[in-house]
Amino acid sequence: MTPEERFEDLVDELLDSDGANGVEPPRPGSGFGSSALRVDKRIFAMCVRGHLVVKLPKPRVDELVAGGHGVRFDANKGTPMKEWFTLAEDAPLAWPALAREALAFVGRR
Repeated sequence: MTPEERFEDLVDELLDSDGANGVEPPRPGSGFGSSALRVDKRIFAMCVRGHLVVKLPKPRVDELVAGGHGVRFDANKGTPMKEWFTLAEDAPLAWPALAREALAFVGRR
């Protein structure tokens, strides 16, 4: 299964669960965030260059990076973002769990 297919499954799972918790599906188009999941119009998870990228609190991102599960997300601007995490391909973490954690974080802001 490709990362894009995994992300499509994740989108379906989140949209089908608990009345979707206000989750908005990816929007058609090709601009930044077009492939992103949103809550209250804010991005919380997306598939970028074949990787799951999620928005989490900085201490959680620090923990995940220190644990070798991935890196801080860099939107090709040369500066890693403090609250954005890119999951490594070989990381043992489950995509749905990370996405739900991101949804909870962004949804309470």
